[in-house]
Amino acid sequence: MSYRSAIILLQDDKIALIERQRQGHHYFTFPGGHVEEGEPPEQTAVRETREELGLEVVIRRLVARMMWKGKWQYYYLAEIIGGTFGTGTGDEMNHPRSERGTYHPMWMPLSELPNQPVLPHEICELVIRFAREGWPETPVVIPEPPE
Repeated sequence: MSYRSAIILLQDDKIALIERQRQGHHYFTFPGGHVEEGEPPEQTAVRETREELGLEVVIRRLVARMMWKGKWQYYYLAEIIGGTFGTGTGDEMNHPRSERGTYHPMWMPLSELPNQPVLPHEICELVIRFAREGWPETPVVIPEPPE
């Protein structure tokens, strides 16, 4: 079973997101990607952050685990320890293909999150809540929504 791993990266009341234009849709998503065989999900989150944002991060904790289309997605709270934002070297960042759409790293003010198309919505809602109330000690598990 393949799965996805992503980060939640906050700095100065802003969150790092990837702005996407794909097949006529405009939305934002959390930096991350598919876990390679034999790679721990935490390591995937660190690697994908380097590839997409140009940042070195350390994982602080697993915030949520979400089932989507039969595959787990892991969302980690991360902290910057180095690098330069916007200098990602991933293939999707430097060699865009029309069928995959565009990828643009950006900082979004947390106050704008409720009004923007941030996917997945469930994780966006958790970020809005936890950024105010504090991060949970144990991860939130979000089951597959009913068909």
